Order: sequence, then structure tokens, then C-alpha cells
Amino acid sequence: QVVVDFERLSEHAAAFQGHDVGFCCLGTTRAKAGAAGFVRVDRDYVVQSAELARAGGCKHFVLQSSQGANQHSLFLYLRVKGEVENLVQAVGFDRCTILRPAVLLCKRQESRPAEWMAQQFLGVVARVFPTAYSVPVETVARAMVASVLQPGVGKVEVLENGAIHELGKA
Repeated sequence: QVVVDFERLSEHAAAFQGHDVGFCCLGTTRAKAGAAGFVRVDRDYVVQSAELARAGGCKHFVLQSSQGANQHSLFLYLRVKGEVENLVQAVGFDRCTILRPAVLLCKRQESRPAEWMAQQFLGVVARVFPTAYSVPVETVARAMVASVLQPGVGKVEVLENGAIHELGKA
């Protein structure tokens, strides 16, 4: 692992050299970083990382995005996620896998009361409809790895929440 300064990412190009596969789960919240900071982290840092990875020889880039990602959305979060998906695809990897999980079920160290409430509710719903509205982060991680180990179904593959659950069982 290499610790990099994302504000000076180009100075860390060597960290991106010689890898066949790149995984990206980078993100923040608007509440934590502000609107401009959210865009900088969730779009700009991700795209710059993808570009450095491609220049370093990466052939397959695996990006965690979000359910509902759409570059034309009126909601900043979904719009930025849609924009970054398109920008990463344009980098020109041999293969690009985009995962669009629903609400991530995980334990966080930081306090996010609204998210905690949603997770409690969705945890109960997940017992009845396990793939509808949420997904454990461990399942997303397994699906990301499994996507690399399986043959691709095309240059770009988009996995929605149900497919993430299925692949995460592999």
C-alpha cells in the first residue's frame, strides 16, 4: 500500500505503475466535504486515479459507483456518480466494471444519524427482500474481486445491486 496526497496525485504516478487491475471505492459525503469537495473527491480524484492507472499499464478498472447513477440527475450525488462512470469509461481501459450498489450496510466510525436509521430499517427489510434496497460492504468487495476472476461480457460491464449480490456469493 502506498499513501498518496490526492491534491498532488500526479506526483505519485509511480504508485500506479505495473498493475493489471485497479479497484476504486473512493468517495466522501457532501455533508463532510461540501458540494465542491464532494465533486473533487468523487469525480476528479477518481478520474485522475483512473488515468494514472491506465498510463501505468492497468487493463481492467473496477469502480464502485451508486444505484441510480445518472449524469443528468437533478441530485448532485447521482449526477456526479453518473459523470464519473462516463469519464472512467472514456479513459480507455481494455475492460471496465462498474458496480452500482444500493445502500451500503456497514459499521462506520463516524456518526451519520440519518444513515444509521436507514440502515436499521433496511437491515429489517433485507431479511425479507435481501437484494432490493441494500447490500453489505463485504458482498460488494467479494463481487469486485469475482468480477476480475470471471471472463468479461464486454468492454464495459455495469452490475446493479441484484447482480452484485449474485456475484458476491461466488
